[in-house]
Formats: sequence, structure tokens, C-alpha cells
Amino acid sequence: MTAERTGVRYGIDMLLAGMVSQIQGKRVGLVTNDAAATSATYTHMLTPTRLALQEAGINLVSLFSPEHGLGAAAADGAEIGHGFDPLTGLPVHSLYGASFRPSAEQLAGLDLLLFDIPDVGARFYTYIWTLSHVMEACADAGLPLWILDRPNPLGGYLADAEGPMLDEAQISTFVGRWDIPIRHCLTAGELARLWHKEKQLSLELMVVKMAGWLRKDHWPATGNPFVPMSPSMPSYEAALVYPGTCLFEGTNVSEGRGTANPFQQVGAPWMDGLAVADGFNAQAVPGIVARPVQFTPNNGKYAGELCYGVMLHGVEPERARPVQAGLLLLSEVIDLHREEFGWLPYPTAANAPGFGHFDRLIGQLHIREALSAQLDNLRSQIVGWTATGNWAERVGGILLYYS
Repeated sequence: MTAERTGVRYGIDMLLAGMVSQIQGKRVGLVTNDAAATSATYTHMLTPTRLALQEAGINLVSLFSPEHGLGAAAADGAEIGHGFDPLTGLPVHSLYGASFRPSAEQLAGLDLLLFDIPDVGARFYTYIWTLSHVMEACADAGLPLWILDRPNPLGGYLADAEGPMLDEAQISTFVGRWDIPIRHCLTAGELARLWHKEKQLSLELMVVKMAGWLRKDHWPATGNPFVPMSPSMPSYEAALVYPGTCLFEGTNVSEGRGTANPFQQVGAPWMDGLAVADGFNAQAVPGIVARPVQFTPNNGKYAGELCYGVMLHGVEPERARPVQAGLLLLSEVIDLHREEFGWLPYPTAANAPGFGHFDRLIGQLHIREALSAQLDNLRSQIVGWTATGNWAERVGGILLYYS
């Protein structure tokens, strides 16, 4: 007899375990991708959510996919077209192409929409903004929305949240629509509850909670394998530093795309990796250390060119401050390479010209200039930038998990 497996059970597991009767007979749509599957605790481990629902007798009639497509494999920022799912035979409506929200026609005929997509826990990871558009579309259509919740891989302690907060009045884009910190420390279900309240959406919203997840839990504590959420998010180790290293997208420094360690390493042909690593480590960033590396990307910036740079390691993940680390690392690179360093546009389907990408990521308009100027007391400024103001108070009433 096989021993019962322990670990966090996702929202999809909980729905299948005791809520199927509530939606049987309804015409159901699902926002999802291949990264969304049942947990390792479920009888049929790691079954794609859409297939598990079909096998449970749920009348799925259409699918909706975010950036990277249903297969979670398309290149970052690439426009995704509509199609059909070979696994279920269902039509797939893209929410990262001609439109970023479901149309009234696509929602017509549905009785319920489900949302199940893993999130990485950073403001500029676009799946949560797909959720925001879905919420608005469902509110307009009078369609109930259920969120099948999943862990935040970076944990949920609100004391670990890191800004800058988004200046929503000045910067509202698909890598940050509404005012939240870069590292928000909420689950997708909790974000939905926050937006439901703060944006006063007339929406019938339900979050199907997980079982076994505590706010202190980073991904390794869940007892489940880490399923890559997109082509450049292959591991928990990459996710841990991503809230800081993603900022390099808006520069002429490679963020490691096209290598085996995207977002864990950054570099360029002109970089002095040893000097950058030494300067970064001298800052004593909590929980994270750097070491010099060499790599040759097979795509993206400097494809086919040997790059020198650094790899970041989360030696004490529970203490890590990745946004602070990313800003301090960026400051070191700028200071050591004033002639070579530059800010670059980053074209995507959501921002075709790509201009101002760093500003869109950081969420404030003054920080890029301050980094370029290398003003005195920059470290203390960075610590101030990453403060989150009244974030804990704002979200206190919508939390679903404790401890």
C-alpha cells in the first residue's frame, strides 16, 4: 500500500476533493497554462489542471491562456494567437496578443470562470495582471470567478515584502497596473481579494484555498516539485532572486536569458565580474552572495558572445532581500562601467516600442536618474526605496493564510 504523501495541497486539489458537485452541470471556462497542475499529494500527481477537471466530469467548454501561451513555453513578450488545445480538444483564447482581457463574446455562454496559474510573487510577472483583466471582464459580464489558489514561492511574511510601491498615477502597465510592491508576499487569491475590495469590482469572487501552506513557507517547504512557470523561470533558486535581477531587462546587461541559469546570473562582454562580485559582497546584502561567472547566451542579449558577470546565490533564503540586492548590484555595475553601461528599451506585445522599461519595472520615475548619478548614500536610498509604506495594513483584512 502506498503511503499517503504529505505537502501543500493546491486549490485545484481541494476543488477536486470536495467541491466538484458545486460546479457539475455548469458550463465552465478556465484561465490556465501547462504550469498549472495538481500537486504531488493528489492521487494523480501533477495532472494538468484542465485535464484533471475534465476527468472529474466538469463541463469545460473553453480555455484562456496568459503570456507564454498555454504551453508556458513561448518567448518573453511574444504575442500569442488563439488556437486549440491538443490535450483537451478545447478552443484556447489568448489573453496576451490582440487583447489582454476576455471579450464579452468569449465569456458568453459560460456559467463560471476558473483561474489557475502559478505566480512567482513579483509585481512585474504578468500572470497576476492577466488576473486583474479577467476580474474586470467577469465583473462586466456578471460572471462568477473562482481562483484556484497556489503558494507564493517566496513566502508570505509581510515583513519580507519589498518596494518600491508602484506610482499608479504615473506608471500603469502590463508589468504593473495597480499600486502594490515588487515583492508582494500574497497569493494570487489574496491579490484578487485585495483588488476586489480596493477597485470596488461588482464581481462574485471565490478563492478556493490551499491546505497546508503557511506564510513562512518558501517553495521548498511545500513538499512539491517546482514546475517551471515560463521558459526563463526554471527553478526556485531563479525565482528567489528574480524580483531584483529582472530589473536588468531594461539595461544593456544580460539577465541570463538563453543560459541554464536565467535571472540567477547577469553579465556582459565588457563586465569585470570579479570586481562587481567583490563590490556587491562588500555591501553585505541580507541572505544573498555573488560570485564571478562566465556564460554565453544562445539567445537574447549578446547571443553567441562570451559574457563576464556574476551569479547570485540565496544562501539564507528566509533573510534574502532580492529587490535590494538587484538595485545594489545594478549600482555596482553602473559605478564600475560608466562608459559601457546603458539603459535599453525592451519591446513586448504589451509595450511595442519598449521605451522606459526600467521605469515600468521599478514603478517610479526618479530611481533610474538617481542610479545613473550615483549620488552619495545610495545604499540608504535603496533601503528607503524598497520600503512598502502601509502595505501590511492595506492587506490585513484580506489574508487567507496565517502563521
